[in-house]
Amino acid sequence: MRYFTAIFFLVVVLLVGLAGFRGSISRKPPLEVFPDMDRQIKLRPQARSDFFADHRSSRLPVPHTVARGAPFEDIPWNTGREPGTTNWVAWNPTTITAELLSRGRERYQIHCSPCHSPLADGNGITRKYGMSVVANLHEPRIVQMPDGELFHIMSQGKGLMAGYADQIALGDRWAIVAYLRALQRSRLGILDDVPAAARTSLTQKP
Repeated sequence: MRYFTAIFFLVVVLLVGLAGFRGSISRKPPLEVFPDMDRQIKLRPQARSDFFADHRSSRLPVPHTVARGAPFEDIPWNTGREPGTTNWVAWNPTTITAELLSRGRERYQIHCSPCHSPLADGNGITRKYGMSVVANLHEPRIVQMPDGELFHIMSQGKGLMAGYADQIALGDRWAIVAYLRALQRSRLGILDDVPAAARTSLTQKP
């Protein structure tokens, strides 16, 4: 018992010495066991900095970046909507090229095909694990959606589908929209959609 009392007393003294009396006022800086980065090296606004060639500590934002809390630029590329409206843009704002479609196919296979399947018919691998409610992207209502709405759904999600804005870059989302349109066209297209010079290759038998 004698040793317990002595040890207990030493522990109390140690705690008071380290933590102090809570609520008390003192001009001395506290002893911080875990400062949690409360004290960091920084520069005051407009102060001189020898790190940069122009000696200015205040810097302009990095090009093409948006600061946290800053207004998001209201352009179709970012929102999928007509500027200043709630209307979806009808067409993909990017230039459709073979490279873009190839990139869209790659990103689609990674992020979309597990649920929607490589054919976009909703029969992906997740159906085998009980996820039965997956949209068939060849349904007329989806085919008739504006490109901007498809981009928005991919970004923010809808129903059971989570948004992919934090996983897929802006340009890649538009590339996926372009590739999805190609998949839909391959399913719903007719012979008259094929240029005359290329029709013979479709009808030739091996």
